Amino acid sequence: MEVAVAVLTGLYFAVSIYLMLSQHIIRILLGTVTLSTGANLTIFAMGRITREVPPIIPDGQYLPAEGAANALPQALVLTAIVIAFSLFAFLLVLVMRSYQELGTDDTEAMRDAEPRGEPLPPLGY
Repeated sequence: MEVAVAVLTGLYFAVSIYLMLSQHIIRILLGTVTLSTGANLTIFAMGRITREVPPIIPDGQYLPAEGAANALPQALVLTAIVIAFSLFAFLLVLVMRSYQELGTDDTEAMRDAEPRGEPLPPLGY
């Protein structure tokens, strides 16, 4: 199971890099979401994926049973999901607002700071 999750994680990272290299902001946004999903899967896989033994310490022992899943990466992934969702919501509003203002989602067309045809700023003083 861990090999399949490792391959899936690599696929998520490859897709996210491909999407983030695009010129369209919507694809960059989706690349950011898939990057956070790949990072969550990486953290989750580091805590051993198992269903057999719950991470509960029995009475009279100081350690969980052998082969138990680690609960810390699961808690970290839960926190990362909330943070990734809030980042996605913020970026979605930012993309929608920029599309309303500029009328395009192409990053090459969004050149308000450096319009085409204008002279370059001074490169030295």
